[in-house]
Amino acid sequence: MDKHFNGTRADDLQISGNHYKEMAIQPWAVMEAVLTRAEFVGYLKGNVIKYAMRAGRKDGSDDAGKAHHYRLKLREVQNGANA
Repeated sequence: MDKHFNGTRADDLQISGNHYKEMAIQPWAVMEAVLTRAEFVGYLKGNVIKYAMRAGRKDGSDDAGKAHHYRLKLREVQNGANA
């Protein structure tokens, strides 16, 4: 894939900082628990689109990396890789 992932699970990564990784539970884990599967997949797809469209437009942000991160999580959810 690219420099961010190297076979690592999406839950083990954070792009641009540690603010989510330092939390006891990541926000997308809460969303996955309270949303339907279809809603959660839609949330992930929406973030892939948002960050891909914003890439290169916000100084200092790795939006392309964030888009890849959400795409990785989406792929894991669609392939049943989440436990």
